[in-house]
Amino acid sequence: MTPEHDRQIEYIHRYEELLASLSDPTILSDQTRYRKLSIELSELEPIIASYRELEDKKTALKEARILFNEADEEELREMAREEMNALSDDIDSLEVRLTELTAPRDPNDEKSVIVEIRAGAGGEEAALFCGVLYGMYSAYAQSRGFTVEDIDSNQTELGGYKEIVFSIEGKGAYSRFKYESGVHRVQRVPVTESSGRIHTSTVTVAVLPEAEAVEIDINPNDLRIDTFRASGAGGQHINKTDSAIRITHIPTGMVVQCQDQRSQHKNKDKAMAVLMSRLQDKASSKQIGEIASERKSQVGTGDRSERIRTYNYHQGRVSDHRIGLTLYRLEEILAGDIDEIINALAAAEKLDRLANSSDDNDPDDRVD
Repeated sequence: MTPEHDRQIEYIHRYEELLASLSDPTILSDQTRYRKLSIELSELEPIIASYRELEDKKTALKEARILFNEADEEELREMAREEMNALSDDIDSLEVRLTELTAPRDPNDEKSVIVEIRAGAGGEEAALFCGVLYGMYSAYAQSRGFTVEDIDSNQTELGGYKEIVFSIEGKGAYSRFKYESGVHRVQRVPVTESSGRIHTSTVTVAVLPEAEAVEIDINPNDLRIDTFRASGAGGQHINKTDSAIRITHIPTGMVVQCQDQRSQHKNKDKAMAVLMSRLQDKASSKQIGEIASERKSQVGTGDRSERIRTYNYHQGRVSDHRIGLTLYRLEEILAGDIDEIINALAAAEKLDRLANSSDDNDPDDRVD
C-alpha cells in the first residue's frame, strides 16, 4: 500500500470516530466541542465520498478486466475494453480530486479575521491610503456576505488613518483575506501636493485569524486593563464616559485597545479578541517561517515586510508582485472588486500545496 492509501484509510477511521462521537451525550452537552467536531466532519465528507466512489470504480475495473481476459467473443472483449478505458479515466480523475482534497491546507481558512492597516512611508499620503484600503476591504467583505466591525483607529485631520483595526466576521473570511498581509505600495499625485508630482507611499496590512478562547490560555493575572475616554480627530467618537478599553499583556508587553464600540463591555470583548489573535499569530509565526524556508515560494502568509502589491493611479494599474499579475482596472478594484486577484492567489497557493504533496498517482490502467 502507498502512503497516500494509508492516509485515506486514516481519514475513513477519523470519519467513523466523528460519527460515533457526535452521538455521544457528553459531546452533545458541550456545544463548543460539538460544533468543532461537526465542522471537522463536514470537511471530511467530500473526501469520504470521493474515496468510496474510487473504490467502487476500482472494483468495477477488476470485473471488466476479468471479462476482457475470459470472454471468447470479440464483441464482448471490445465492450470490456471500452468499459475499462472509461473506468480508468474516471479513476484518474478521482485520484486527482482526492490528492487535491487531502493536500495540506490552512487550518485557519474557515475563521473570521482581524485586519490591522497601518501607514508606512509617506506621511499623510500613506494615512489617506489606509482609508482607501479600509474602504476596499469593507466593500469586498460585504459583497461576500461578511460583517465588518471597527475596533480601533487613529484618524488624521485630513481623514486618513495612522492605523485602523477592524474585524471581518464570517465563515471562510481568512481564506479570502489572508493573502492581503504585507506591504501595499501606492503611486499617485497626493491631494496635498500642488506641483503634480507622483509620490510613492506604503501601507502595511496584517490579517490575523481570529483566535478562539479554547486555543489561547491567558492568565488574568498577566493582564492590566485600563479604561479611558474615547476620542478621535475632529471630535469624532467622543464619549462622556470612560468606555474605551486598553489591555496590556504584561509578559509580552503587547498592548491593544478598542474604543469604537458603544459600551465598555463590548470594547473589552473586542480588545480581548485582538489580543488572543495577536498572541496566536506570534506563537505560529516561527512555524510559518520554517515552512516557508523549505519551499521555493509561499503565497498568503509570508513575511509581512514583503512588498506584495502596487497601486499606480496614473496608469490605472494594480500589480501583485507575488504571482506577476497586472490588472488595468484600478477604480473597480479599490471599490472592492478584488475577486480576480484573490482567486489567482488562491490558485497559486493550491498549486504550491500540490507541488509539496509527496505521492504520485498509480500507473495508467488504460487498455489499447
